[in-house]
Amino acid sequence: MPGTRLSRWVENFIARHGESVLVVHDGQLQGRARDGSHFSVALPFGCRHDGGPSVEALLEAVTLPERWGVLLVRKGGFAVARLEGDRVVGSKVGQRHVQGRSKAGGQSQQRFARRRDNQARQAYEAAAEHAARLLAGLAGPVVIGGDRAALAEVLAHPSLRDLATRDLHGEVPEPRRAALEAAIDQAQQLVVTVHNA
Repeated sequence: MPGTRLSRWVENFIARHGESVLVVHDGQLQGRARDGSHFSVALPFGCRHDGGPSVEALLEAVTLPERWGVLLVRKGGFAVARLEGDRVVGSKVGQRHVQGRSKAGGQSQQRFARRRDNQARQAYEAAAEHAARLLAGLAGPVVIGGDRAALAEVLAHPSLRDLATRDLHGEVPEPRRAALEAAIDQAQQLVVTVHNA
């Protein structure tokens, strides 16, 4: 959730569930209503909130890493960006053809499977090379999303192994420019978890 919407969201929570007590626990702002419903709000990038138990104090604690990145990978496609604060200083979106599954049987199926695996490997290598170029020397976190197996292949590249990664919340569509921009926006948002009684 964008920080600009949090005050209104908490007001609506209180209107629905009754008077609520706000506390800071385990680095998050938490609220508990009389009816037993409760919520927690976490800062982006896994940062801890150790300030006062108010929306204002939490919002003051929101800071972006000085340098960070985003890496999205799916079979046949990738998107990577390097950022300084909220400014994109480099990005690349790419696609490689990876053949779909074949319904043929026997040797044809095995041949198609080998071809598909080779195409996927080449796509992962291309993604890793671009990610290594853009994310080289990055000390800040890299927010990752997409297909787990594809990400593991890309992150196995020698120059990417030491990156500090954080999972992007939610599903990642095909890694196109719009998905990359959405992921950059989402990575900067507060994470709100609600349990209704």
